[in-house]
Amino acid sequence: MASNEEILAGLAEIVNEETGLETEAVEMDKSFTEDLDIDSISMMTIVVNAEEKFDVKIPDEEVKNLKTVADAVNFIAGAQA
Repeated sequence: MASNEEILAGLAEIVNEETGLETEAVEMDKSFTEDLDIDSISMMTIVVNAEEKFDVKIPDEEVKNLKTVADAVNFIAGAQA
């Protein structure tokens, strides 16, 4: 099971691959849409890649609740448990 720090680092890599954003820009308090300017199509790609990387399932109806990086980290951590 990955720690929150490992999940954050992994998510930052995925966001970097999808959007070209620096991994340092992906912080727990950042909003995917407002701070990181990630659109819904990119977000779906990020979700799919995160599911593969962390071996979790993120249901489509949950994705809309993942507004911040912390939301995603906490969801993945909980889904791994």
